Amino acid sequence: MKVGVFDSGLGGLTIVQAITKSFKGAQIYYIADTLFAPYGERKKEEILNRSIKITKYLLANYNIDVLVVACNTATSAAINELRQRFNTLLVIGTEPGVKPAILKTQTNNIAVLATPATLNGQKYKELLFRLSNKHDVKIHEIACAGLVEQIEDGKISDQVTHKMLGNWLNPMKEKSVDTVVLGCTHYPLISNIIKDIMGAEVELIETGQAIARRLNDLCSKKGHKDKSELKIKIFYTGGIKKEMINMILNNWYDGGKIDIKDENE
Repeated sequence: MKVGVFDSGLGGLTIVQAITKSFKGAQIYYIADTLFAPYGERKKEEILNRSIKITKYLLANYNIDVLVVACNTATSAAINELRQRFNTLLVIGTEPGVKPAILKTQTNNIAVLATPATLNGQKYKELLFRLSNKHDVKIHEIACAGLVEQIEDGKISDQVTHKMLGNWLNPMKEKSVDTVVLGCTHYPLISNIIKDIMGAEVELIETGQAIARRLNDLCSKKGHKDKSELKIKIFYTGGIKKEMINMILNNWYDGGKIDIKDENE
């Protein structure tokens, strides 16, 4: 199987990391669209157009069988259009894990950390509407503007990152929040800081394992049985911190810079 994965930056590598633990016999092509990062503060039309370009690039250059949209923001903005346009592809999206959070919480108070675009997206709002009609829980939404940039810059342990998270999360402790949804694929990289602020007992909900299971399930139904070594290539459209790639994927790196243009350019 040939699997294309993309995100605005390095966050989607947390999805790739989860995939490597259970999925075999495939070639993964990962694109970090750092030239247009962060998606979370761009308009929906920009994100949609970029998602289409990246998908066309992956099909034209690598003839992918599966597309994983490893970004909550891009999923909200583009997943329906991608499935309609590229209907021969298996397309897997990413969305905040509100449903598993509802099953975990004991206090019925959940915090959702996400980009402004994800929280304002129609897909997330529809998800929240469906679940809120079935469950008596309080959802505290936190638009974490600027946090993705801190992570992309490798400033995970920086005092500024700690302060940003403290400003957002300390009020959540006062509201008895016991479960935090990591609504951006970058955020698992700062899970230790979140636990430092909220307490070690806080439940953190991320989606990497769920996406890996979905990928396994869909590919198995297509007859995929190969158990050989998984191969990964990582590409980026702008600047990138390769040491962050190595940190996420255990000192493994292969790939290079690419230029994604319109097909008529």
